Amino acid sequence: MARFLAPPAPKPEQKPGPALDKRYKKMRMQVFTGAFIGYAAFYLVRKNFSMAIPFLDKFGIDKGELGTVLAMNAIAYALSKFLMGSVSDRSNARKFLPLGLILSALAMAFMVWPIQAFDLVTHPENKIWALMLLGFLNFLVGWFNGMGWPPCGRIMTHWFSLHERGTWMSVWNCAHNVGGALVGPMAVYGAAWFGSWFYGQNSDLYFLAGTFLFPAAVGLLIAIVAYCLLRDTPQSVGLPSIEKWRNDYPKNYSAKSEEVLTTKEIFFKYVFNNKFLWFIACANAFIYMVRYGALDWAPTLLTNAGFDIKQAGWAYFAFEIAAIPGTLFCGWLSDKVFNGRRAVPTIIFMALIIVFLVLYWMFYDTSITMALISLIGIGFLIYGPVMLIGVQALDLAPKNASGTAAGLTGFFGYFFGTALLANMLIGWVADNWGWGYTFGCLIAACLLSIIFVGLTYKEEQYLVENNRKPAVKETTEEDVDSPLK
Repeated sequence: MARFLAPPAPKPEQKPGPALDKRYKKMRMQVFTGAFIGYAAFYLVRKNFSMAIPFLDKFGIDKGELGTVLAMNAIAYALSKFLMGSVSDRSNARKFLPLGLILSALAMAFMVWPIQAFDLVTHPENKIWALMLLGFLNFLVGWFNGMGWPPCGRIMTHWFSLHERGTWMSVWNCAHNVGGALVGPMAVYGAAWFGSWFYGQNSDLYFLAGTFLFPAAVGLLIAIVAYCLLRDTPQSVGLPSIEKWRNDYPKNYSAKSEEVLTTKEIFFKYVFNNKFLWFIACANAFIYMVRYGALDWAPTLLTNAGFDIKQAGWAYFAFEIAAIPGTLFCGWLSDKVFNGRRAVPTIIFMALIIVFLVLYWMFYDTSITMALISLIGIGFLIYGPVMLIGVQALDLAPKNASGTAAGLTGFFGYFFGTALLANMLIGWVADNWGWGYTFGCLIAACLLSIIFVGLTYKEEQYLVENNRKPAVKETTEEDVDSPLK
């Protein structure tokens, strides 16, 4: 397996000139497209269990138990993103990403089996076995999903330089939302289109087709497309490094940045001893608590308030779609207004989220319109900070340790923020104290994220002020190569 995933050897570098510039731009768009659709597909086969939760009430499973199963996905993802980040830094992104997507889709497809096999309606004594298998399979889904972000981080740092990375990352980060937004409609319409194919007259099980089987099949197809589009690094196809091509060198750049580091160097030289990575990792835990505390429980919260599953599904969709313009705007702000600084826009966005959490709290059980407006506002704002934490991790570490640096922040986001806080804590609080107290928890998380991000502000001034600005190139088409133009 190590040989299969090994990075390809650099090819002889193409001579500078218009032909190289044209090929570089074409390859960047091709690789970016592969990373975008590939990562979007990971979200088709990741958090699907959230859409299944409202249908599982009839099987006698309470919210705390469902929250634990949901948390297995986040725990596995947290561990995998961190550990697989190190593997990804020493692997071929072209193979690593599709492999993770294929394994995620297969694990997702098998999620139907525990619900079918144990027939909990007539045999409730089987519930513990069903929960154990659901938790195990959801753990596998999360683990294999952890193979998605690290190769994309490797691609973004090798194909896009520091002073354009915030903008490009904001566009790529919308893959979260394209994939995540489709989960709700796919669950609804996949059940309607394919439920009877698999389950005949047993309409109680139709949701399995839309929630698990249909997205898994789509994920397998996209894995093939992603493999055809992706390439590992510019050097692997005979192109110069992105820093050389754009003359855009960060302060921590050296010739060693193009080498494959040892595991020891990655962890102990560039990641574990970087206190600013620890600050943003802590901030990420609370940002993810807000993200998934609002998103994962939205279908359950709204159906408990008396709205139907279609309204809940479209609320899920609206949350994710609203994130696209919000993420783009946040990335543009960090690059163009704050000159590569990530802390200030993150703080602004997290402060504004508090306003929409209060609105959501006030109206979620009386007005679906106000609930939708609140979720749209939170969705618009939350993914910008999610994206910028990842960009900060890439900025604060050498690019050949980028997967591990992002993995550390991801581990905190998913293990502490999602599994323990958003899934288990929110589920427990909702069961024991009611939904009102969950909103207080989310508001507190916003405030804590602002404090931890604020600790990186001074370092970012030093980081940005000491970067060598890109020189003006003779060919100006590179400016037209922006994804926002």
